[in-house]
Amino acid sequence: MILVDTGLPSELPEQPRDDNAPIWSGDKIKDYVPALKEAGYDIEDITKILVTHKHLDHTGELKKFPNAEIFMSKTEAGEVDLESDNIIGVDFDDGEYYNFKKSQKIANGVYLIEAKGHTLGNSMVIVECDDVFYMLHGDITYTDEALYENKLSIVFEDIGAARETLDNVREFIKNNKTVYLSTHTPLGYENLENNKIIDLENPPESIYPN
Repeated sequence: MILVDTGLPSELPEQPRDDNAPIWSGDKIKDYVPALKEAGYDIEDITKILVTHKHLDHTGELKKFPNAEIFMSKTEAGEVDLESDNIIGVDFDDGEYYNFKKSQKIANGVYLIEAKGHTLGNSMVIVECDDVFYMLHGDITYTDEALYENKLSIVFEDIGAARETLDNVREFIKNNKTVYLSTHTPLGYENLENNKIIDLENPPESIYPN
């Protein structure tokens, strides 16, 4: 049983809504581990966790899974505040994956792909199922609108690498049936629920916050 990323730490106080703030995480619905339990999974069920990048909203509950192997780029592994011997720093030494230069095979049909830019060790996950590719990309784009409009929606550490990564993502989507699974937008959940194959020439309607 493989997870991709975890949510914010449960002890983090809820962020008040501020329409003038550059970023808002949204209202807390429930904490990560209870939500996982509600979905039918126990902590002990999880054997591997794949981490897209080091930011707290993607790594905040890693400490709750002491028995899972945690895979992340070696660049990021040293920057996560987690005293644990179950972190595996990945070198991406399994060669090219389609048009991406570096990859690591984690399991049959599951690949961790080097995708620098948002962070210097940023990664994404591609899962193969039949002839469809499920792309769990972390924060390569914060919104699907940025993917369709070919814009960098947010960059933290290397804008040139972020541009190259987004170009590679769009090229992959053009050539392969891809379900694009974003973290910070409702469209990510809609895409998964509907098994939606992305067509870059036909963007969906945006889903706006209430």
